[in-house]
Amino acid sequence: MNLQDAWEKALKHTEIIRPRVQELSTFSATKLSYISLAESAVNQGDTVVRRGEVVVEKPALILPGYSPQFEGFDFGEELNRDFLTSFFLVRGVSFPSLRYSNRTASLDLCEGELKKWIGHHLEELQRQEDVHTGLITGPEDCWQFSVMVFIASQVTKQAEGDIKRLLDRHRRGNN
Repeated sequence: MNLQDAWEKALKHTEIIRPRVQELSTFSATKLSYISLAESAVNQGDTVVRRGEVVVEKPALILPGYSPQFEGFDFGEELNRDFLTSFFLVRGVSFPSLRYSNRTASLDLCEGELKKWIGHHLEELQRQEDVHTGLITGPEDCWQFSVMVFIASQVTKQAEGDIKRLLDRHRRGNN
């Protein structure tokens, strides 16, 4: 599957079951933990469970207006970061000029259908009162784009609050 097809498939089939409740940090790095669930393409009727986090932070270098840096999304060696940024730009998708570092903590194949594991993880997150972890579903073969859809939704949801915090900080003299 080419990159365009994978992107369209992820857009069509990604569902954010439970967004992150805790707001992102305006002035420091934020860890966006996620649980990504997908129907197994190999073992019919089973579910792939991927746990990870994307650290969103200001890059060490000052970047131009549209220069996000993506690391750890495992698109393969033939795809460099500049290509991914251009890919999004051409499609009208803009990420703020921050560094997005994905780290997959675990990858498991669990017996049982996707619906069962959605319920299980929803209950687990609620029982633990976990406001930091999002729960998403999407196709197994384009999980990276499903995670990016989740990240983009969290960043855009945050924009209005960020502006208010920046103005408050400026008014207090904490430039």
